[in-house]
Amino acid sequence: MELLYLIKYGELSLKGKNRKDFEARLREDIRTRLADLSIRLRQEWGRMYLHPPGGDPAAQSLGKIESTLARTFGIIGFARSYAVAQSMDQIEEAALILAEELIASRGIRFKIEARRSDKSFSLSSYQICCHLGDSLSRHFPELKVDLNRPDWTIQVEVRRRVYIYGPQSRAPGGLPLGASGRGLLLLSGGIDSPVAGYLMGKRGLAMDAVYYHTPPYTSEQAREKVQQLAGILAEYVTGLHLWIVPFTEIQLKINNLARKEATTLLVRAAMMAIADRLARRHGHDCLVTGESLGQVASQTVQSLHFTGSYTGLPLFRPLIGMDKAEIIRAAQEIGTYETSILPYQDCCTLFAPQHPEVRPRIDRMVSVFRSLALEKLISKAVDESELSIAGRAL
Repeated sequence: MELLYLIKYGELSLKGKNRKDFEARLREDIRTRLADLSIRLRQEWGRMYLHPPGGDPAAQSLGKIESTLARTFGIIGFARSYAVAQSMDQIEEAALILAEELIASRGIRFKIEARRSDKSFSLSSYQICCHLGDSLSRHFPELKVDLNRPDWTIQVEVRRRVYIYGPQSRAPGGLPLGASGRGLLLLSGGIDSPVAGYLMGKRGLAMDAVYYHTPPYTSEQAREKVQQLAGILAEYVTGLHLWIVPFTEIQLKINNLARKEATTLLVRAAMMAIADRLARRHGHDCLVTGESLGQVASQTVQSLHFTGSYTGLPLFRPLIGMDKAEIIRAAQEIGTYETSILPYQDCCTLFAPQHPEVRPRIDRMVSVFRSLALEKLISKAVDESELSIAGRAL
């Protein structure tokens, strides 16, 4: 009897001739995440199997494997499983071990489901279910069969070997990281941008992030907060790097020279221009922001048109149709919300006008931005960007 993890993926199974490339990406991501463990991965008939370190793996190793798989894009679910030979005695032994654990943790109502992919096995799927149901009831008299609302289900898959496992753990699904290229996320200390990064990661986009720091007007706590957010995001987006851009000179110049109503949009345009140059310098394919249509003054259609005009790269706004309540729920689910609401001001709210421009004329705003003569400061900010977090390469 061998302990392993059965990994299931959903969207990957729909891929045609490119499926092997997606599966290779998924294997690479899992191996990178678990590089400090001697795991083994193999594939068979639309399943992936992860073999933990040999011998009797420590609970600590299994816990790390499970927490890692639960954050790996491309996987929809996984289960700790026992692999045995095609023998009913061995199948029964594994089922009894699982049942004992599940009775203690979940309850006494149970169900058996079996699938016999290898038709050479002597018993049918129905006969396997009946045999195991009888066996479990004999060993654990308190058990009750419940086919409609069981507390737990034991799954039996008969292939070249037989895999026996209980309830599956959920994983985020989507596409394997890196399958869609690499992007640069404009990461603030707020709620929205980490969620945007997560959603694009789920679509297979590997990512780095950029944060604009404005000392002494923004504190070291604000910087540390963004580093914490990047660290949480890196649990999903393997290999994430974080660049810190010195932004004080640019923001002060805009605040001192421009109309107050236009400062927020001009600051956003400068951020976009810097992100565009950083992305091109480091080989990114696109930019990602946490903007949501109509949420604030800088996110009206006209405002987004203006700020988006300062990059020639594809610009993704995955939150564009979400409201704040939906974004907050997503942030809570991925674990960034409590960090995002820490009360440390970032440059996005610094010097914010009381009555910002809502529907700017793009030609007029472009002319104003040009008149500020920010080119040298933008180049300087790009050159002086600091690599704050260096992720593990995929």
